[in-house]
Amino acid sequence: MSLQLNRSSFGDPANAGNVLSQNEADELLNNWVLNERLKLHMKQVAHLMKSWAKEKEELNEADQWRWQMAGLLHDADWDQWPDQHCKKIIEELETRKVDPEIIHAIASHGPAHFGVEPQTKMDKMLFAFDELSGFIHAYSLMRPSGYEGMDVKGVKKRLKDKAFAASVSREDINDAASRCGIALDELIGFVIAHQSGYAN
Repeated sequence: MSLQLNRSSFGDPANAGNVLSQNEADELLNNWVLNERLKLHMKQVAHLMKSWAKEKEELNEADQWRWQMAGLLHDADWDQWPDQHCKKIIEELETRKVDPEIIHAIASHGPAHFGVEPQTKMDKMLFAFDELSGFIHAYSLMRPSGYEGMDVKGVKKRLKDKAFAASVSREDINDAASRCGIALDELIGFVIAHQSGYAN
């Protein structure tokens, strides 16, 4: 099953700055995503995106929401329409006249799968947080103390164990860190610190 999008431009530049409201985005999420584990993953990635935009990029609240929205909806079509991932959510957001930068971030969150290269910082951070967030959450579930006491060294040890969370692509994690120009240790530390408060 090919998920290649076979396109490189998304949305209409005239819609730059257009976003869904929080209520509209939540309604789309809840209608499209029935799997609670997937929904949690999307909310965790959204939280990481917003936190990074605020703390590292020092963006205003409107731009923080743009980053958060990209994270919140990046896997919206995976639950019910996996053969149309990311095509369906992209088309939905284009119909709703959403900012093309948000749509491009979603389209490029798995370049090996969708054939779209991450270009902007938003693109690259969504790609970076997607797999890493899921991996670190899986690690927290096997630890008696969950996120408490988790450190970078422990996460990296599990990354080397190919049998653990085998579905998570180590290649994507390393590729994403390289594209961001951010040390993997820093990304792991950021996820541990911020996702620990968003574990349920």
